[in-house]
Amino acid sequence: MQHTVNLASRDTQRTRPGLGRIQPADTPAALAATREHLRQVGPISLGEALIALDRVEVSALEAAASHKAEQPHRPMGAILHDLGHVDEEGIRAGLALQLGIPPVALTAWPLEPTLLASLPASLARTHGVLPLYKQDGTLYVAMSNVLDREALEALRFRSSCTVEPVYAPRADIDRALSDHYFAEAVVPLSEEELRGEDHARTEVPDDDAHEPAAITDNVVVRLANQIIAEAYRARASDIHVEPSPGRGPTLVRFRIDGRLYLRHSIPWSCRDALVSRFKVMAGMDIADHRLPQDGKIRFRRAGAPPIELRIVTLPTAGGVEDVVLRILASSTALPLAALGLQADDHERLRSVIEKPYGILLVCGPTGSGKTTSLHAVVRHLNDGARKIWTAENPIEITQPGLRQVEIKPRAGLTFAAALRSFLRADPDVIMVGEIRDAETAKTALEASLTGHLVLSTLHTNNAPESIVRLLEMGMNPFNFADSLLGILAQRLVRCLCRECRTPQAADQATLEQLAREYLNAPTASQDSLDEQIDQWREHYGTDGQIVLHQANGCNACRDSGYRGRLGLFELMIASDDIRHAIIHGAGAGELFRLAQAEGMRTLKQDGILKVLEGQTDLAQVLAVSQR
Repeated sequence: MQHTVNLASRDTQRTRPGLGRIQPADTPAALAATREHLRQVGPISLGEALIALDRVEVSALEAAASHKAEQPHRPMGAILHDLGHVDEEGIRAGLALQLGIPPVALTAWPLEPTLLASLPASLARTHGVLPLYKQDGTLYVAMSNVLDREALEALRFRSSCTVEPVYAPRADIDRALSDHYFAEAVVPLSEEELRGEDHARTEVPDDDAHEPAAITDNVVVRLANQIIAEAYRARASDIHVEPSPGRGPTLVRFRIDGRLYLRHSIPWSCRDALVSRFKVMAGMDIADHRLPQDGKIRFRRAGAPPIELRIVTLPTAGGVEDVVLRILASSTALPLAALGLQADDHERLRSVIEKPYGILLVCGPTGSGKTTSLHAVVRHLNDGARKIWTAENPIEITQPGLRQVEIKPRAGLTFAAALRSFLRADPDVIMVGEIRDAETAKTALEASLTGHLVLSTLHTNNAPESIVRLLEMGMNPFNFADSLLGILAQRLVRCLCRECRTPQAADQATLEQLAREYLNAPTASQDSLDEQIDQWREHYGTDGQIVLHQANGCNACRDSGYRGRLGLFELMIASDDIRHAIIHGAGAGELFRLAQAEGMRTLKQDGILKVLEGQTDLAQVLAVSQR
């Protein structure tokens, strides 16, 4: 394709026919398609690239062209930058596209943990690169400066592959590095924490030359202890040990505040010994590699309370076993007021649990804090005047005064069996860790109808769905409606780091977006939006101004902007109208609308109030509360 226009005139043209707008690719196939499209279009100017990326307007290019005529030797990108039409990141994006290097959308890209593990976090952070995928001996990496030869050479040397850069904004790369790589600035483990003794720090071989027989028991013991101690120190809730088939690395990832971070890439030579070590610590059968196993580990530390872990092993593809270790929560129950319910929900929950009989359910997905909430309720009731039995699997939190039974299905001690026994043991309050089957559901209902307060959990998405789920299990609608006290649905969201969160006055457009989400009405009238915003100004504003907080990043939060988690709650109280609807077979949607009309605050609404309080941000709330 021949072009006879000069640089200045070409830069002022609209995107040529066929080039169109270039959208960031979110898969390898989309990236290949964009590359082929650019190859067919042929050479393009910086101005055309910036328009295709929607970085500048044509009017801005026309203004820059007049300056270019006066300064013919000055690059067009520098002129656009000086005039304030495009920032440095925009210039990098335009230059990359001009070179035929398309952009990628890192937020949607399917990153591969094994590939991430092949690149040390220090190298990735130093050069601002992120490995995306490998194909036919070529490693594709996201970079902001695609002309950084030093970074490309370092990657070629490390990977022994041909390296092809693709463009992504540096801020997106840094965010992805923070989200997927464990921070290397973590405080190093002391020797006492490794073994409770005085010995040298473990060094794991970093190549495949070592055979499994060369890995000593002492090294594996230290490595297993180091992984557990590091995870505890990093506030991780889970440890994932993920071996690769063949001679691939074994990845160790920590789940912190709900997200998985890559911590270690261990050579294959340690794989079998490390898995066996965890099995030995839990008293499992190390010779059985065909079936899942589960157990508990009590990890002792010198001069500190032991750490309790729940462990499960699972046979996976390639003849290897994955190990997942759950670090059990603090053994101390939270006060009811510390859960984080809004004041009115707190009072309504208190009034419900102080009734002598009935059923209260807590629902939500795995890892949403249901056990923590149940034990907070039990702590409130544990006043010495009540006999409280609990059936749990496992027992994560202990409280003086409770009679706690750990479920052992293999021995025949199921939730239903424990419940039947509790009914003969003079209970006032019964807590069942989870209603999993029809037998447990019917026994729990029987207990509530015979004058006992029953507390339990369900794995459902929201309060109304819990009712439908239990009725599908075979519960009698009349009896269930009579015994139901309420249902508390909950989720956990990431908290803004209080060390580095930045306040910013909310403008009218931002407040209107919050109001639309709160009212769950994208087409809400302006009067409705204004009324809601005025209420917020009264409760959360200072001199009529509402301040929201944004994630920033510091050492305390590992540059993520978030530290810790808090609960979002949706409390549905069983009113007479709701009981009537249950008896007549109302669906989840009808129950939800009825509960809202009676004042139930949804998960999203509770989250938005916590956004206004500065505890989290809207993105975190929407990620867990969209219906």
